[in-house]
Amino acid sequence: MDTKEIQKLIEFISKTDLSEVKIETSDLKIQVRRGGAEAPKVIAAAPQVVYAEPAPLQVAAPKAPEVKAEAPAALGSNLVEIKAPMIGTFYRSGGPDKPAFVEVGDEISSGKVICILEAMKLFNEIESEISGKIVKILVDDATPVEYDQPLFLVEPA
Repeated sequence: MDTKEIQKLIEFISKTDLSEVKIETSDLKIQVRRGGAEAPKVIAAAPQVVYAEPAPLQVAAPKAPEVKAEAPAALGSNLVEIKAPMIGTFYRSGGPDKPAFVEVGDEISSGKVICILEAMKLFNEIESEISGKIVKILVDDATPVEYDQPLFLVEPA
């Protein structure tokens, strides 16, 4: 290809909508662009899916039944509280058809199982850490209890 043919090619490009022309042969390679700079490439981006973070669900937690524990001083200054060592559901017996572990007036010794606290489907036997007589049971059977909530009042031996 001579210079006259290249000029004709340039004139042809200027008269058309073409922005670039490439010609390749075995012995020649020509690339002509209009505007001097590379034509801007338009790339369509894939649509983006934007997920909004869900608003926190606000559900009023059911209130645990209020347990009105009498102050130990009102019942007697020597009474000791046995408190829940964990949160869970308080059970007085090992099953619905089984007798309660302790009743009011029962004598207990250190290490005796006094109730069960269920937490996450695990049944934990709670043992007494003191010896004495059960004066009052402060929690109803099958009710939720909080950590450090008084469960029993005991008159130490």
